[in-house]
Amino acid sequence: MADFKEISPNAPAGEKLLNWVDNRFPLTKLWEDQWGKYYAPKNFNIWYIFGSLAMLVLVIQIVTGIFLVMHYKPDAALAFASVEYIMRDVPWGWLIRYMHSTGASAFFIVVYLHMFRGLMYGSYRKPRELVWIFGCAIFLCLMAEAFMGYLLPWGQMSYWGAQVIVNLFSAIPFIGPDLAILIRGDYVVSDATLNRFFSFHVIAVPLVLLGLVVAHLIALHEVGSNNPDGIEIKANRGPDGHPVDGIPSHPYYTVHDILGTVVFLTIFSAVIFFAPEAGGYFLEYNNFIPADSLKTPNHIAPVWYFTPFYSMLRAITSEMVYVLIACVVAGAGFGVWKARIPSIFKGAIAVVAVAVIATMLNTDAKFWGVIIMGGAVIILFFLPWLDHSPVKSIRYRPGWHKYLYGVFVINFVVLAYLGVQPPSPVGERVSQVGTLFYFGFFLLMPWWSRLGEFKPVPERVTFAAH
Repeated sequence: MADFKEISPNAPAGEKLLNWVDNRFPLTKLWEDQWGKYYAPKNFNIWYIFGSLAMLVLVIQIVTGIFLVMHYKPDAALAFASVEYIMRDVPWGWLIRYMHSTGASAFFIVVYLHMFRGLMYGSYRKPRELVWIFGCAIFLCLMAEAFMGYLLPWGQMSYWGAQVIVNLFSAIPFIGPDLAILIRGDYVVSDATLNRFFSFHVIAVPLVLLGLVVAHLIALHEVGSNNPDGIEIKANRGPDGHPVDGIPSHPYYTVHDILGTVVFLTIFSAVIFFAPEAGGYFLEYNNFIPADSLKTPNHIAPVWYFTPFYSMLRAITSEMVYVLIACVVAGAGFGVWKARIPSIFKGAIAVVAVAVIATMLNTDAKFWGVIIMGGAVIILFFLPWLDHSPVKSIRYRPGWHKYLYGVFVINFVVLAYLGVQPPSPVGERVSQVGTLFYFGFFLLMPWWSRLGEFKPVPERVTFAAH
């Protein structure tokens, strides 16, 4: 048993209480290890605020969700009315509901920006591969959480959006129809589906999400934070054993994050009080109409944060499958010709390519749309091994790399915009080009990330006091 730490009998009551707790639970040590004396690079910029904001929004979603569950009825006959009851009769119910709905969009905004920062500064590179993988798992969990929660208001768009997305699983050969029934709990979206989604949204997915967040933070603090220069500050320590280019997170980044939090909450409050629907992007107007299984909306589209991937789904037509086959042939041919691997592996590549092409020719394009939509998220998990650049940060990469990253962002935004628009021939073609660019950006990264003239990386971080 560890020795108890003794303090002066004249110490303040708060200090005595803390000492009593520390002798039984490592509260102070936990605080110092995870934040108080955790040394972070001193050259963090504004891009590093979004991780803290994601934690803030997570807390907002949990707290507001608890209050919403107190009044919500997970029953197909009562769900829509219970939401209206929260909005009209529960004291401050409208505020809690708008905080939760706006928080969902805010969550994805800060997470997308957080992931883009990681992409820019190479935060997925060694030794942070596991940090990135946990982050991608969190993103996947958020998508599941948002999709499950989207059905709960039981409005027209909620109902039909869930119907369309769940039906996509039926396109999977052999197991698809049974899988779709398992997800719905019925042959159509019904009360059984609502109860299943409610239980996952309120209990199952949040538990997994919280576990992943804890794992993400522990892994981050084990290897240390990246910085805009992509330099490992732990490699250069001072006489005290601390990184010379690091500073304690508290009080420096505590104050930094508080300032960012104030700005964020100001914008967040402005949206809640003046534009909670955000022109139909945060809360669709069709969702203010009760779900009607006999009346299909003119245009069914998911919430904006799913639309880039929904665009990729719609881009895969029967004609587009032949383009994908050509890409498989080109990729396999290039791999067999250029890859420095044993002949047996080259043969395996050829066999797999033939099998994939045969499958593509004999399955519905809808199935490949589902594969592309899912693959657009799954490919992010492999980013640490796709990037072969000799430097981490975009600061020291060739100028055309920066333009390529810019085009990637524009392409993603265009896909998001097209995802909320009704289908059109022009939109379909643009989505197809955008989908090819998205996957080309990642699948060709082992090649293009090594090209160009790279700038020398300094031995220490660049820092301008302010």
